Amino acid sequence: MTQVLICGALIVTLSMGIRHGFGLWLQPITMERGWTRETFAFAIAIQNLMWGATGPFAGMLADRFGAFRVLLAGAVLYAVGLVLMGLATSGLAFTGSAGLLLGMAQAGTTYAVIYGVIGRNVAPEKRSWAMGVAAAAGSFGQFLMVPVENWLIGSFGWQNALFILGCLALAIMPLAIGLKEPKVPGHVVGFQQSIGQALREAFGYRSFQLLMAGYFVCGFQVVFIGVHMPSYLKDQGMSPEVATYALALIGLFNVFGTYAAGSLGQRLAKRHILAAIYFLRSVAIVAFLWAPLTPMSVYVFSAVMGVLWLSTVPPTNAVVAQIFGVQYLSMLGGFVFFSHQIGSFLGVWLGGLLYDSTGSYDIVWWIAVALGIFAALVNLPVRETAIQRAAAAAA
Repeated sequence: MTQVLICGALIVTLSMGIRHGFGLWLQPITMERGWTRETFAFAIAIQNLMWGATGPFAGMLADRFGAFRVLLAGAVLYAVGLVLMGLATSGLAFTGSAGLLLGMAQAGTTYAVIYGVIGRNVAPEKRSWAMGVAAAAGSFGQFLMVPVENWLIGSFGWQNALFILGCLALAIMPLAIGLKEPKVPGHVVGFQQSIGQALREAFGYRSFQLLMAGYFVCGFQVVFIGVHMPSYLKDQGMSPEVATYALALIGLFNVFGTYAAGSLGQRLAKRHILAAIYFLRSVAIVAFLWAPLTPMSVYVFSAVMGVLWLSTVPPTNAVVAQIFGVQYLSMLGGFVFFSHQIGSFLGVWLGGLLYDSTGSYDIVWWIAVALGIFAALVNLPVRETAIQRAAAAAA
């Protein structure tokens, strides 16, 4: 279990850490290439959508053949995508590299694949905690990598910074050895399902639908803030360092938030944890918009949002495992995450689109507030008990 947690956490640290800094490239790339913010935002939106769309298939492959092979392919795609992102000279090429390739790479190197291995190798009573540890690692990656990426851009230029990160992404390959499983997942004692049966069962189950609806909101909020907040702050006269510190604080405090959410999931109803997180996000955004904008208010907001940032991940995935078991956990987690990424697509794309059309991010901030309240409400009726399969097993 220790090896799985350490290697899984380091992989998530790299894969999530690199992607969390993409907002730092918005202004240098658009200014040098002469693109609008919507061009950049659309590519990142496609990245999130592709990440979500290919996540279930990466999960299926990981459930069937093991995470090791999926992680190797994901690492190569990550490196190639970053290099081509730096070389792209048209909006179409940028969307193909930063959007399509990096989206597929993230599907094969992040939570759905890692959580499948954790679910199969960690005892149920420790599963929520272990998922919290992996999510906290992704948060630490943001805290660690955002300042590093800002330094790389300042020291080597935005293009060379992407090439360096491409080389760094290849470090996922040796770490993947620690997630090799002794046999093909799924050969376990008990009731077995086909992929089709598992999908019909999950998508016909009300609680699964509600979890997907809540996760949609999570994606909308965090990706809009992560990509557009640096530009929002610069528009308000803040220095670039404020945005860098803000993103780093989100990553730092999310280490504590995700770990706490995973630990609390061992003792409290996970639906209540999720509802509280979404509601408090809306409260934090409203307070941020109403308070006078100063560097200190930005840092306080970032710290609060950091605690709530990816803290939805451990309880959401733990509920999926709790309801459906671990046989197809990577695949089902991938489908839930697809909903998250549809929200991410809309959050980042609408941010760029509405800014270009109105000159302000205000409308998108308030959409994020309303969606947070909606997500809090839809998580309350989720049933966390294991689904009953007695009739199916007997048949």
